[in-house]
Amino acid sequence: MKIIKWPAQSPDLNSIEHLWNHLKWQLSGYETLPSRIIELWERVGKEWADIDPAVCQNLVESMPKRVAAILKARKSYTKY
Repeated sequence: MKIIKWPAQSPDLNSIEHLWNHLKWQLSGYETLPSRIIELWERVGKEWADIDPAVCQNLVESMPKRVAAILKARKSYTKY
């Protein structure tokens, strides 16, 4: 495995940030807000369990593009 250097805590290269965003998007699809914290956690658990493995696979497969975008941007913003 080749290790590359990148900025610490770079959201562009942190796939979990994109997975959290996916989860938040799924949670925003509910018509009503949760009435209790336990209801929120139940929704989070359900949506987390229902994440299609293809979502994770796409994030993994996007890493070469992300690395290239970071290198091209030279410490500037990327579309990720």
